[in-house]
Amino acid sequence: MDLQRIVDDLALRLERPLLLEDGRQRVVAYSEQDGPMDDVRRQSILRRHTTPDVRDFLRTAGIHEATGPLRTPGAPELGLLPRVCVPVRHDGLPLGFLWFIDAAPAMTEPEIAVAAETAPTLALTLFHESLASELASRRELEAVTGLLLREPDADRTLIGAGAFPHGAPVTVAVARPTAGEAGETLRLTLERGLLALRRRLIRHHPLHLVRYDHAVLLTAGTGAFPEEMHAALGTPVLVGIGSPRPSLSLAAESYEEALHAAEIAAKVPEFGRSAEWGRLGVYRMLSGMPHGNLHPGLARLLDEAQHRPLLETLEIYLDLAGNAQAVSRRLRLHRTSLYYRLRRVEELAETDLRDGGERLSLHLSLKLARLSGRYRPSTLPVDTESTGQ
Repeated sequence: MDLQRIVDDLALRLERPLLLEDGRQRVVAYSEQDGPMDDVRRQSILRRHTTPDVRDFLRTAGIHEATGPLRTPGAPELGLLPRVCVPVRHDGLPLGFLWFIDAAPAMTEPEIAVAAETAPTLALTLFHESLASELASRRELEAVTGLLLREPDADRTLIGAGAFPHGAPVTVAVARPTAGEAGETLRLTLERGLLALRRRLIRHHPLHLVRYDHAVLLTAGTGAFPEEMHAALGTPVLVGIGSPRPSLSLAAESYEEALHAAEIAAKVPEFGRSAEWGRLGVYRMLSGMPHGNLHPGLARLLDEAQHRPLLETLEIYLDLAGNAQAVSRRLRLHRTSLYYRLRRVEELAETDLRDGGERLSLHLSLKLARLSGRYRPSTLPVDTESTGQ
């Protein structure tokens, strides 16, 4: 029998509403609520879990140590009526709690005994469902991992299991924490956040994977959900979004783009908290290039902190296609001072800004230096997407 049928049958026999929680006090099933109702029962059904203060109160009452039914007192300040708790255990392992409101009228000892007799059946069913859920989660984890590693037939496994719709496009997003070291605590934080997010995005058939330093979200369709990821993950992250692919079998391509986009967002603050691969401009081309291939004269300037204002001026000058008036306005710098800085760049870098090839080499070198971390300007350059670069 499934849990709901057991709960409904027991409520009918006792002529009393009840509610079943799992071991973490999340609501699993409940009967029709036609008896006394308090705020805690109402909110538990609406939210599918109890609040931390109620959980603490009931823990203090001894529900986690109990091996048989016990009565818990009411707590008017919490909106909690007295209850009877029947622990649900399998081979000594606590799997859940069966709850009855112990008022109007209070439960009799024979009624409590009937409820206790049902606990082993509930325990076995909960145990089997937890095993099935764990098995399904493990299979999904293996399939998603294989999918991102380009293993054959991983997409068929997920589609065949009903985890992803056949023929739907896929978009992959990657979230990289901005602070803190990778570890088990971070992994659990990301895992909880993604599980909660998947419940909210259920219509988009989400799949997820948590790796040691980043989290991955796959969704059906061409849309991504960066703001939802920021809100759900419980730790500051930078989100990279890959371009959509027409089928799940190509998810690894979107994933690799999302990884690059997240890395670029970490090194180029102008993109903000989220970066889409399709909007990275010149950085999209440079992300796969060796970062050491810089203009030799520019490389010398990068090593000296006192030259940073010259480099920032040069980058904005190149970003604005050599428009001296726009550069002066952007930097609030007199044009005479601007020309002086540009001449100093030419002298120190042994270059000629009238040479188109030199300008291109310098411009690309500045962007590569950003990706390598050698160059972090204090002045924000223009949006590369708006300039078409």
